[in-house]
Amino acid sequence: QAQFVESGGGLVQPGGSLRLSCAASGNIFRLYTMGWYRQGPGKQRELVAQISTGGSSTKYADSVKGRFTISRDNAKNTLYLQMNSLKAEDTAVYYCNRVPSTMGPSWGQGTQVTVSS
Repeated sequence: QAQFVESGGGLVQPGGSLRLSCAASGNIFRLYTMGWYRQGPGKQRELVAQISTGGSSTKYADSVKGRFTISRDNAKNTLYLQMNSLKAEDTAVYYCNRVPSTMGPSWGQGTQVTVSS
């Protein structure tokens, strides 16, 4: 069972950009449909973007469509989330995991994204 470690979060002003990374251990990352999830203050964790094993198919939550881009590099066992035009409501802890998450390992620590002026 692979483990995932998220990084790249931080404090950014509204309208700014961040790129998150998710490093996977093991050598079967390429076999997983992967997703980025987030949990905002007082909210349930939600799936915001997912990508197929080869990277050719992606899906996004309506709230981030057109602003976020998910990608992966299977040779580097790494998942990415490019976030542009960030809004205050994007403030959350961001996690990566398999889709569905019930097939993946326990949640990692995630990476905090705070959008504030």
